[in-house]
Amino acid sequence: MSLIKPQISEKALLILLATVQFTHIMDFMVMMPMGPQLMRELSIGPGKFSGMVAAYTFSAGLVGLLAAPFMDRFDRRKLLLFTFAGFIVGSIACGLSHTAETLTQARIVCGAFGGVSSALIMAIVSDVVPPVRRAAGMGIIMTAFSAAAALGVPLGLYLAQKFTWETPFFTVAGIGLVTWVFLWIYLPPVREHLKTSSILRGQAFWALLRNVNAGWALLFMFMLVIGHMVMIPLLSPYLVHNLGFPEEHLSLVYLIGGMLTIFTSPLVGRLADRLGRIQVLGIMVVVAGTVVLTITHAPRLPMAGTLCLSGLFFIFASGRFVPAQAIGSLAVPASQRGAFMSLNTCVRDLGGGVAASLAGLIVTTAPTGEMLHYNQIGYLAVGASVISYWLGRRVRTQDITHPQPVAA
Repeated sequence: MSLIKPQISEKALLILLATVQFTHIMDFMVMMPMGPQLMRELSIGPGKFSGMVAAYTFSAGLVGLLAAPFMDRFDRRKLLLFTFAGFIVGSIACGLSHTAETLTQARIVCGAFGGVSSALIMAIVSDVVPPVRRAAGMGIIMTAFSAAAALGVPLGLYLAQKFTWETPFFTVAGIGLVTWVFLWIYLPPVREHLKTSSILRGQAFWALLRNVNAGWALLFMFMLVIGHMVMIPLLSPYLVHNLGFPEEHLSLVYLIGGMLTIFTSPLVGRLADRLGRIQVLGIMVVVAGTVVLTITHAPRLPMAGTLCLSGLFFIFASGRFVPAQAIGSLAVPASQRGAFMSLNTCVRDLGGGVAASLAGLIVTTAPTGEMLHYNQIGYLAVGASVISYWLGRRVRTQDITHPQPVAA
C-alpha cells in the first residue's frame, strides 16, 4: 500500500521534505561563513568558534542516540512536526542571543531537534521511495544543501552584513514556520512500520545493534563526515585571511557552489543508481581529495581562482554524500530503518562535532590573521575519506537491482 496520499505525489513530497532540510542546513551552514564576523564581534578565536559549531553537532548526535530506540514507535509525521517545531524555537533563541555563551546554548537546542528531524526525513524517504529510485530520491533531498548554499547562505550573509549577525537566525525561523504549516497540511501519515508489533520493533532495534553490516555502515558514515567536516568550520576564515578572498564577497563562494550542486547532486544520484553506488563514491573521493589538497596548499589567489576551487569542492566533496546515503539506507531491512537512520544521523553529527573540534585544536591564528596549519587539515580530510571508501566497500546492501544479502 502506498504511503503517499493521492493529493501529493512522490516528487512533491520529496520537495517538501527537502524544504525542511533546507532550513536545517541553512541554520547550520550560515554560522560558518559568518566566522570572520562572529569572531570579530564576539571577540573569540578559531578554537571557540569551532566549539560553537561543534556544540550543534554534538547535541544532535547525543540526542539522536537517545532517540534511536524510539524512532520506530511513532507515526513519522507526528514526530517530524514535533521536532521541527522545536528546531524553530531554537532558531528564534539564536536570534535572541547576544553573547557567545547564550548563542552556544541556543545552538545546542537547534542541534537537539534538528538532528532528529534530519533522521526522520531520511527515514521517510527510505520508506516511501523504492530501492530502484532511492539514490535519485536522496539526490533530491541533497539539493537542499545546494539550495541552502546557493540561496540561504548568501541571503544570510547579506542580512548579517546589512543588519546584525542575529538576523539570519530570525530568517531561518520565519522560513521554518511557513514550511511547518505546509508539512501539517500536506505530509501524510507514515506509519507502515507500525504494523510490526512493539515487541518485534524493540527486538529489531537490539538486533540492529548486533548487526555487523549496520556497524560497518555507521563507521563508513562517521569517517566520511570527518573527511568533509574537518575542512568546513574554518574554510571561510582561511579563504579570507590566507587566500586573500574579499570578506564582503564570501557569499559568492556559496552562491556559485550551491548553484553548481543543484544540478550535479541529482546527476550524481542517477549515475549512482545506474553505474553502482560504491563506484561513483570512489570517483568522488579521488577528485575531492585532489581539490582539498590544492585548496589547503594554495598561495594567495585571484578571486576567480578561489571561486573555481571552491566550486569544485562543493561539487565533489558534497557529491560523496549522495551515493553514501543510498548505501546506508539499503544496509538494513525496513523494520530497522527508522532506528538506523537515527543512529546514522547521530554518528554523522558526532563525526561533525569531532571534526570541528579537531580543526579548532589544529588551526591557530597568526598575528597577521592568517590561519596556521590549515594544510594539516587537508591531509586529515583526505586520509579520513580514503578510509571511508574502504569501509563503504564492506557494507553489503539489500538492493533489488543489484541483489546482495544484508549481513547478519
